[in-house]
Amino acid sequence: MRRGKIVALAAILGGLLFGAFGGEYRTIDSWKLKRDVRQLEAEIAALEVEVDSLAAYAELIESDSATQERVAREQFGMLRDGEVLYRLARPGEGGAERRD
Repeated sequence: MRRGKIVALAAILGGLLFGAFGGEYRTIDSWKLKRDVRQLEAEIAALEVEVDSLAAYAELIESDSATQERVAREQFGMLRDGEVLYRLARPGEGGAERRD
């Protein structure tokens, strides 16, 4: 009787160890996959926030004249009539002070 209990206990322990560390669908792999899913869901949520922000910015560029003017001035250097653009060169950036 005692030998049968030991064999049964060893079989149960072996099954638990095999479930945790062996086979194709290990418990540890399941935990890693769940962790990966949580991480990917967090990345998706962050990207959705960024997409929403960019969509709102695109809407402003399409419809808001003040935003259109700001973008035209900042990115394309556009000026109004009568304005003069001054560009300041930092030392070491080249330009007129270049000496060979």
